[in-house]
Amino acid sequence: MLIEKADQAIKFAWAEIMKRAREGELRDWLSQLSLVRDIHSSINSKTKTYRYVLPTQLSAKLADSSIDCRSVQVARGGKGAFDARSVAHRVIVPFDQANDNVLGGSQEPYVSKPLRFPEITRKYRGPQKNREGWDCLCRVLDSIEREQRPEFTASVFNQVLTEVYRRLALVHVVYPTPRRVSLDRTMKLIDAFLADHSGGDRLLALTCSLFVIIGRRFRLYATVRRAKITAADQASGMLADLECVSKGGEVVMAAEVKDRQITVSQMRAKMTTIRERQVSEIFFVAQGTSKSEESDVQRLIESEFVSGYSLYVTDLPSLARVALSLVGESGRREFLKETASQMEEYRSDVVHRRAWASLLGSA
Repeated sequence: MLIEKADQAIKFAWAEIMKRAREGELRDWLSQLSLVRDIHSSINSKTKTYRYVLPTQLSAKLADSSIDCRSVQVARGGKGAFDARSVAHRVIVPFDQANDNVLGGSQEPYVSKPLRFPEITRKYRGPQKNREGWDCLCRVLDSIEREQRPEFTASVFNQVLTEVYRRLALVHVVYPTPRRVSLDRTMKLIDAFLADHSGGDRLLALTCSLFVIIGRRFRLYATVRRAKITAADQASGMLADLECVSKGGEVVMAAEVKDRQITVSQMRAKMTTIRERQVSEIFFVAQGTSKSEESDVQRLIESEFVSGYSLYVTDLPSLARVALSLVGESGRREFLKETASQMEEYRSDVVHRRAWASLLGSA
């Protein structure tokens, strides 16, 4: 019963952490900064075994509030003694494996030397090589037993999983690119990936990948420079979100990427920079324009063309369907791989990286 309840506890809490992360609302759960620091240190400990301790001990405590979360072995005796090794092996190890071995990929963390003791207390500090790390674990677990409040235990557990999530952001995600991919299947992958909110991160990664493949396949330019999703164009020194650059370093084409409708005022504002840099081709990749501004946008496109500037307003799926049909199947596979590379290079949130990996795995 303890194993099942501990498993339920971590699955329920992890689902909430992931939900908040997707919605951009992930935060600390505790006001005690010293406790937050101890939890962060424990989850990122240089001693791999220590990373498993708080998820194990606290999931067990949530499953049964009568246990002593400092206990490691039933043989310890006394009130609240339990077998933490079983919880670690049957609950936390599968959780770790399901999340890219974020804690370290250990199969039997509680068999290792640091945890060959009946309990996690200062009494067993001496034999530890990483005594400061042991102290962190003791302070967190002592606070749970001192408070003896389920709501406090839940808050500490949520903080532990929040730190696990933050650590997960540093873990490399494996992207299983399919051996074959049709144009329709590629478009479905794009649509599915863009279906969830990402603050523009997913759209920018896909758009940059597409322009990279277009440049590579048709030799229109040598490289694509990309701004970070959180950086303004002016602050980054770029004229738009994407700059397509020739071998000689000249910007021959640019693209502004908006995860919403583009307005005529935004287009006019961008043209000031475009004229200064004398770039004649610019794409506005967005969700179209509002009905009320369609005529104004068209007039702007026509007037700028007379002045020597070609403006294109399109949504990504429309542009991608044409480009990815021209580059063929090998080009489409290259596009899928390039999107993964973009997300890794620019450290997209792990929620988005894992979503792309999951979609590729189902393709």
